[in-house]
Amino acid sequence: MDMRELLETVRAFDGLLELSPTEGSEYPEIAWGDHFFYYAPDGVVPNGPPYATIVTKHYPGEPPSSLDPADRWRVNIHVGTTTFTELTGEDPRHIATRDFTVADVILPHPVYGSLGWIAVVNPAQHTAPVVVELLRTAHEAAKRRAVRRSAKPPVP
Repeated sequence: MDMRELLETVRAFDGLLELSPTEGSEYPEIAWGDHFFYYAPDGVVPNGPPYATIVTKHYPGEPPSSLDPADRWRVNIHVGTTTFTELTGEDPRHIATRDFTVADVILPHPVYGSLGWIAVVNPAQHTAPVVVELLRTAHEAAKRRAVRRSAKPPVP
């Protein structure tokens, strides 16, 4: 699976808001070329982090994922602690040191793993179907949160 194919899949999700900062946009240069996914059918960026991202470069302060070559990228997905443990076999509070440059393997996110985020460099044969399902699940969870937040309390 290449990034274009994954983007096509995610862009078909109902209520998706994708931020894709480009040169000259209001977003910082470090984010140019990356993709940030939210559930926001009204087109307004919600408060809080996206439910998934695709990054195309190394971010300062995180262990390297060897994203410098043009054909390397990483998808990051918030899966929660239970799914994180099922996928990695680890408690997110106690993540083992590992090589974050390995492609097509589900790994803890190099910075946000302790918060229930996973990461996959260049999803392919082994991980692409799981990544797509995890993205759908994360999108639906974001949708449920948005619906809960928008519910008005009953009038007394």
